[in-house]
Amino acid sequence: MSAAGSTLALRFASGLSGYAEPATAADQACEACREQLGAGPVDLAVVFFSGAHVDVAAGLSNVIRRRLNPGCLIGISAESVLGGRIELERVAGISILAARLPGCTLTPFQLDRVMPVQDGPEGLAKLAAAIGAGPSLRATMLLADPFSVPTVKLLPALNQARARSADGAQLGHIIGGMASAGRGPGGNAMILNDRVFRAGGVGVSLSGNIEVDAFVSQGCRPFGHNLVVTKAKGNVIFQLGNRPALDVVNEAIEELGEGGRELLKSGLFIGRVINEYKDRFGRGDFLIRSVIGVDQNNSALAVGDLMRVGQTVRLHVRDAATADEDLGLLLDAQKLKPAPVGCLAITCNGRGTRLFDDPHHDAAAICRAFDPPESGEQKAKGGKTFGAEDSTVPLAGFFAGGEIGPVGRESFMHGHSTCVAVFRRPGEQEAAK
Repeated sequence: MSAAGSTLALRFASGLSGYAEPATAADQACEACREQLGAGPVDLAVVFFSGAHVDVAAGLSNVIRRRLNPGCLIGISAESVLGGRIELERVAGISILAARLPGCTLTPFQLDRVMPVQDGPEGLAKLAAAIGAGPSLRATMLLADPFSVPTVKLLPALNQARARSADGAQLGHIIGGMASAGRGPGGNAMILNDRVFRAGGVGVSLSGNIEVDAFVSQGCRPFGHNLVVTKAKGNVIFQLGNRPALDVVNEAIEELGEGGRELLKSGLFIGRVINEYKDRFGRGDFLIRSVIGVDQNNSALAVGDLMRVGQTVRLHVRDAATADEDLGLLLDAQKLKPAPVGCLAITCNGRGTRLFDDPHHDAAAICRAFDPPESGEQKAKGGKTFGAEDSTVPLAGFFAGGEIGPVGRESFMHGHSTCVAVFRRPGEQEAAK
């Protein structure tokens, strides 16, 4: 655990390089961060690097620690990375988010040190202490290998380990994602300061003098009606509203019409309600899960999550237009608040040009949302081509094999989503009211 003691202002920076030679790429990304931060300490650096650089992860760590000398360095390998307005998809790339965090306490951790999670209050207290989940927690970044980390057990424990406010809400956010560079065990790399791991995961908790908002754009459109699970076992739904589940689904699909049914080529999804105590359910109230199989003999659906009798669910479809609209609406809500000092984005490796017609969709949308209003003179000049350096908010991130972010009061593992953390100076939100 370390306390950032600088008297300088809280500040973020980002750097991106697509240079093929790893050391040069890391040096270029560090140089961009250093130029934005100016003189003074770097308390945190988070690096995202493509599969081309996995085998030289130790060398990347050496360059970053030499150039930025961060108090804490964490990193993860990915199929693709993003920085500023640019998404480098399936090519060599390094992206760095660096920060000066005066008044913040950083608690770095390596998952092998905090797992396995013990049951009961004592085990949760030990987990909370290990990851720095105290009353002043603002956010926990978690970067993990999908082949060696049982997130189905870890995430619920992390949610429970966080301290709670007077109304029972968990304090702080958990955001992050799963490495996506490797296709099997040992194919990924995670960095924690001067150490490199080929399994497990790393993370850091931020506490104290910073405000963090986090949101998840699941990018799905509901159809049909709200339904109640009346028979289920494990991840299989047998009945919806006391009727065979597959019969109910087929009827809802028929009502979509030809255009709607075309969207089902991208898959069918089930949204389960997070908070059953609400009177109405809308956007953001459903946790989206894939339908991973059907059992024609039993008229049943297999879902990528555990299901229970009494849950409210609704069918969903996903397409580029819905994903664009969903992200835009969430960013519009963030625009009502003071401008951020930095952003972290974890997007699914099924998005990018695999989903959208135009490249750089998510990165450009996030940066565009926080651009200052254009003056009349700027508008008269017409179009402008943006590069990573043109971003008005420092942004870095990666394309994950599973995204971690909050829906309601808890964080979950997602797919096909974009999870965003927005960092602001403390007190600005109150001052803006």
